[in-house]
Amino acid sequence: MNGRRRLYLTGATALVLALTGGLTAPAVAQAAAAQAAVAQAAVADPARATLGPGDGWGSAGTGTSGGAAAVASRVFTVTTWEEFRAALAVPGTEPRIVKVKGTLNATAAGCSAFEAPGYDFPRYLADYDPAVWGHDTVVSGPQEELRAASAQAQGRAIKAYVPANTTVVGIGRNAGIVGGSVQIQGVDNVVIRNLTVESPLDCFPQWDPTDGATGAWNSEYDSMVVYGSTHVWIDHNTFTDGAHPDSSLPRYYGEVYQQHDGELDVVRGADLVTASWNVFADHDKTLMIGNSDSAGATDRGRLRVTLHHNLFRNVIERAPRVRFGQVDAYNNHFVVPATGYAYSLGIGQESQLVAEKNAFTVPAGVHVGTILKKWKDAPVTTAGNLVNGRPVDLLAVHNAEFPGEILRDGAGWTPTLRARVDSPRAVPGLVGHRAGAGGLH
Repeated sequence: MNGRRRLYLTGATALVLALTGGLTAPAVAQAAAAQAAVAQAAVADPARATLGPGDGWGSAGTGTSGGAAAVASRVFTVTTWEEFRAALAVPGTEPRIVKVKGTLNATAAGCSAFEAPGYDFPRYLADYDPAVWGHDTVVSGPQEELRAASAQAQGRAIKAYVPANTTVVGIGRNAGIVGGSVQIQGVDNVVIRNLTVESPLDCFPQWDPTDGATGAWNSEYDSMVVYGSTHVWIDHNTFTDGAHPDSSLPRYYGEVYQQHDGELDVVRGADLVTASWNVFADHDKTLMIGNSDSAGATDRGRLRVTLHHNLFRNVIERAPRVRFGQVDAYNNHFVVPATGYAYSLGIGQESQLVAEKNAFTVPAGVHVGTILKKWKDAPVTTAGNLVNGRPVDLLAVHNAEFPGEILRDGAGWTPTLRARVDSPRAVPGLVGHRAGAGGLH
């Protein structure tokens, strides 16, 4: 055995050879140093990171490692949306890593690429104008059928399905997805890190004249959906509307032509999810945990989600809105917008939300009581939260300001899976500097 080959021995093997006279002491030191360097590189590689023990619900049971153990043949680097979907579609459930380099554009060809033959938006507007159609009946007829067919074509093109035992990670500071919808559906053990995800723009929203007193445009396609999946870690991502904020959207029939849905949904029996160090920015209906009051058969006893060290900046509502789940929200920073704000924490059907040691930055003119929103009668735990740097009992303030929507104290459980808990006074600085995409190297 020559000296060059000896350097590739593991530290343990080198030590055995040294003790038996098969390897010199300097070679042992070199082998040990080489092994340490390899180990350090593996730990430092974001693609090989695993969710630490005790770090939220995603760490429960078998934990979340994604594709950390992938062999070289199952590590893919992609630079286009088509390559991304192809890498995810490679057969097998053995660990895989998909590295995203640059920005993947799922709708580069434009909305016209999805239009069904015969679909005509001006004709659609003329056919379903409330002055003609009214507000009592949902729309139907040829143009609505063509709109639905066009929407289905877009859905097929922009959805990417992440298989089990997969890590998707952005490489460097400028990795992301525009116009795509990342689907984590019916699988186990997925990691998503270091991506800037721009909300997909629905090319074909549906007009619903019966939605409210004046009707509304309703859109599809969340940026990311965890649907019926378990052990998911969503970390250091930035979710944004990017180049198409709601303020830029046109109006038809007097209503905003809403082309955005949610940024992140955890629904339909999904379970054991940790979302950490993400930025959710400049969006309306942002994060929903449980999407139906009637989904108790799949959701009751599941939807266990931890949200920690996330920044919710200029979010109008759903940060999160919770049904059924045991949700632990701690050490998050909520920067409340000055206009249009609805609420941050939505308490819904059989929810068990614990919101502790969070920081809220609330502008003048916004009532602190609106931070909590009662959708259905369910208990909530709020403790140790700061508003503009001062301790505030969110529950007491809400109940005082909204005596017709009294919330009960005590979610009925005590979170134990918290690997790191910071003082809420430190949270704005920590989260402001460290949350979001681009910080992993």
